[in-house]
Amino acid sequence: MKTKHTSQYLLYCRPGFEADCSQEAQIQARSQRPVIAEQENIHADCGYVVVTLNEQKLSYRELIFARQLIRLHQTIDSLSERDRLTPIITAINALPGHFSALWLEVPDTNDGKTLSAFTRRFQPLLEEALRKQGRLQEEDKSLPRLHLFFPDKSSAMIGTSDPRNSASAVMGIVRQSMPSEAPSRSTLKLAEAIEVFLDKSEQTRLLRQGMTAVDLGAAPGGWTWQMVRRGIRVAAVDNGPMKGVLAKHPLVEHLKQDGFKFAPRKAVDWLICDMVEKPARVAELIGNWFANGWCKHAIFNLKLPMKQRVAALDSALGGIRTRLDEEGINYKLAAKQLYHDREEITVFLSKTKNR
Repeated sequence: MKTKHTSQYLLYCRPGFEADCSQEAQIQARSQRPVIAEQENIHADCGYVVVTLNEQKLSYRELIFARQLIRLHQTIDSLSERDRLTPIITAINALPGHFSALWLEVPDTNDGKTLSAFTRRFQPLLEEALRKQGRLQEEDKSLPRLHLFFPDKSSAMIGTSDPRNSASAVMGIVRQSMPSEAPSRSTLKLAEAIEVFLDKSEQTRLLRQGMTAVDLGAAPGGWTWQMVRRGIRVAAVDNGPMKGVLAKHPLVEHLKQDGFKFAPRKAVDWLICDMVEKPARVAELIGNWFANGWCKHAIFNLKLPMKQRVAALDSALGGIRTRLDEEGINYKLAAKQLYHDREEITVFLSKTKNR
């Protein structure tokens, strides 16, 4: 009889989306082979989930709700206030190999924030101990990262992440600073999307001065501002007003029209879209733009329903894929619920020469 090998994964997510994160991971696992993936008890609004899999592996890139993907090796439930270091070092010593980094992390919750001061004090002590043992080799970025996740002060989850199959930022959060000139905080969503979906070389190649873009649902201009600051000319489509520096900016043409009815006079490089509408309707709109050859690249948001979020997203994104496949369009599609998203996810879609 063949023995099944189980693995546990720790996934960070936006608080309130634990069930969606777990459901999505289980669906991905079951697509590989017909075995059951188990979930731990889900605690609402805790900002993380643990999933147990039988031999399957998860792909971080294909998970929408997961901010980070960590292979969980051990959980310590009763840490003494007098000595947290010894049991943690003992548990780490049971792990093989070396590590490129040590990340101490906490839930992205109000309770988690109170632990940040503790982890800042604790990290240098643990790093010193690991360096003495020769376990930290920070010059080799191909090595796994070592994660210590503290749900609270008395417990710790110890795991590792593969740099090729995980987020490259602590807690899976690519933080952004609010620009003083931007007319709304929504600008942070597009700024984060660009950092998450495009590497530095792609940003240089795909976001060049002199390019053109259309922003559907542009007002008051948070997303338009991200394009303009890169020297990209924007047709801002919205019946509402553009604010601040964008009201009379030379790179902005404000068109007071319905974004769902607008058609560009000629094709543009970029379509960006952050409209409050059902995901299926926005997905159909995006599919039409690519099928008509009106744009090469797009970043857009899909607003989430209160229930059946995973099913709604699967339907919306599946509709885009079907439309582009029917048109014979090669493309790259990636989707994530970003840190600056709320009841929504952000999608990057780009035409490519080859699949």
